[in-house]
Amino acid sequence: MTTDWNALYARRLDWMTTSAIREILKVAQAPDVISMAGGWPEADLFPVEQLREVGDYAMAHLTREALQYGLTEGLGALRQTLADYVTEGGTPANIDNIAITSGSQQALDLMGRLFVDEGDAVLVESPTFLGALQSFKAYGARFVPVPLDDDGVRIDALEAALRAERPKFMYILPNFQNPTGVTLSLERRRRLVELAASHGVPILEDDPYGQLRFEGEPLPSLLSLDAALYPENAAAGAYLRGNVVHLGTFSKTLAPGLRVAWAVAPPEIARQFAMAKQGSDLHTNALGQAMANEFMCRGWLPAQVERIRRTYLERRNAMVEAMEAMFPPEVSFTRPQGGLFLWVTLPEGMDAVALLAEASKRKVAFVPGAPFYVNGEGQNTFRVTFASMDPDRIREGVRRLAEVIREAMD
Repeated sequence: MTTDWNALYARRLDWMTTSAIREILKVAQAPDVISMAGGWPEADLFPVEQLREVGDYAMAHLTREALQYGLTEGLGALRQTLADYVTEGGTPANIDNIAITSGSQQALDLMGRLFVDEGDAVLVESPTFLGALQSFKAYGARFVPVPLDDDGVRIDALEAALRAERPKFMYILPNFQNPTGVTLSLERRRRLVELAASHGVPILEDDPYGQLRFEGEPLPSLLSLDAALYPENAAAGAYLRGNVVHLGTFSKTLAPGLRVAWAVAPPEIARQFAMAKQGSDLHTNALGQAMANEFMCRGWLPAQVERIRRTYLERRNAMVEAMEAMFPPEVSFTRPQGGLFLWVTLPEGMDAVALLAEASKRKVAFVPGAPFYVNGEGQNTFRVTFASMDPDRIREGVRRLAEVIREAMD
């Protein structure tokens, strides 16, 4: 008798879906396709020689820490380095505020594991990061979408949603949002943390792109604005009280293959992260943690980030200029000041999925926008990235895409 596997699956499997983006990327990775679909950083910008040097150092001098089982909370030295880094960024923090995770994607899963029961509401931007929707949906989340505009999530709509619902938390990408590239304004950031405090609804601040600002002035994190609401934080030199869990990562600045990220949270939440993580992977890649810590301690991160910013600015400019010159005037798109993505809106009635089918024939790919929504919207939108292509390839990709759009509009 052969096992009937279908009869044995957990009920939560019904809530899980494969990533539409990953399926598109399988096709888009063909060498003759100009792929604007992935959200991957430029591999040529990985600091290979420096990573090799700190890897060799870890193997020679930190053998036990790098190769042995470690604490679920993360390597103590890295947690302290990150606590100092967070403090320098405007939020008082100590080692008890830091939990190391295997990429920010694991942190999203841990938030779902800790806080979401079947049917619980989670407030999300609309559109939002597909990976977060997948993580929270796996625990039975019910999504409350709040629309965006050029200044980020609309606070009037968010406040109305908070009055109508009692979400477990709000999921916000304040900087160069995935997928739209928009940034939450300072005024809205301040109002958002005030609403979190007054309604008792925490914020999950996902900030993978915050360091990649190549234009304009940096804005304070939601974490720092929230921490300032409570004088005891500054007095203690730690984030003892607050309403924000802040996620950061080395994936966009060093290399995603390290799978090293971190959460900043009040100490009791950081401890719960560790408890939830124990049954998942026990601890994050110890060698990767040691390498990331040594990289930061040698003071190499600022120069590495600046190198990335210069490259991405050149590529963002190439994409925006090409779209301005080649796209029909009926097509609009965002002009991000950092990050990896632009968001394109086609005229009403156009279908980005159908457009992708035609674009694929011209060997150019993008990600249709609908999967980033939870309510069936976005059929006439799509996401593109400029991060992993040189300017000439960007311009050629935009040229091909413009041809497909014009033909579809005729």
